[in-house]
Amino acid sequence: MAIVYSVVIPVYKSELIIEKTISRIIGFSELKGFKIELVLVNDGSPDKSWSIIETAAQNDSRIKAINLLKNYGQHTAVYCGIKESMGDFIITMDDDLQNPPEELHHLIEKIHEGYDLVFAEFNQKMHAGFRKLGTRLVSYLNNKIFGKPKDLKLTNFRIFTRATANRLIAYKTNYPYIPGLLLMSASKMANVKTEHHAREIGSSNYTLMRILKLMARLLFNYSSYPLKMVSGAGIFISVMSFFAGLFFIAKSVFLGVDVEGWTTIVALLSFLCGFILIMLGIMGEYLARIMNQLASSEPYQIREIVG
Repeated sequence: MAIVYSVVIPVYKSELIIEKTISRIIGFSELKGFKIELVLVNDGSPDKSWSIIETAAQNDSRIKAINLLKNYGQHTAVYCGIKESMGDFIITMDDDLQNPPEELHHLIEKIHEGYDLVFAEFNQKMHAGFRKLGTRLVSYLNNKIFGKPKDLKLTNFRIFTRATANRLIAYKTNYPYIPGLLLMSASKMANVKTEHHAREIGSSNYTLMRILKLMARLLFNYSSYPLKMVSGAGIFISVMSFFAGLFFIAKSVFLGVDVEGWTTIVALLSFLCGFILIMLGIMGEYLARIMNQLASSEPYQIREIVG
């Protein structure tokens, strides 16, 4: 029985490029003789992206178009696509042709060497400077939170086995982070060199705010680092306060009470109250996410599926 490769693509504001992306993927798969399933997930795009992929799915049985109820974010859209896919291997890539479909064969050849998960390693990244900085910060968090091997490069252009995908979707979360879930679900991982092209049309949807939201998702949903940081700061402040108390007691015994000390008390109280509010805010963020997790069984809602 022929091996089926599911290509999962999140679609957002791509009306000018998605048709070309579909054509090149289908054309390349036919050229190489790969049997593919193309899963296109419209992530609440406000343009005509849905009508384009809907028409494509109606005209080609190899294409499945999924229309999400609203915009949930790239990682949630990819999570949905993985869950709805049927292939023996799953490939994820962007919708803007920065991941050239002609490079797919490198991923496919590498995964058949016995790996669970293979990431593309770009010869040269064609991203904006702030996004490269964001990538470094996220990579640091991946090292600390998920134990990512230092020599492994993570990208959105990747391939993994069906068994890895099944372990990934078995992890119940309302805030999926695909690279982290993949790192937790695979043991034998590798990189393979591929090309990375500049975006042909339009600008990237990955803004600074989206990068910050992604970092918050990592910190609050997959780690306890914020709590550890404030706990450590709390211990430090407590120790310093203890020594400050000893100092003021000694001062009052040997030098008498300084009436003007009310300024010091006000300053300390203001600082400590501000620190307590920060701690409560961080704990509240964890609590809100836990409540949201318990209130909903899925991180997304599907409006319709075509194909």
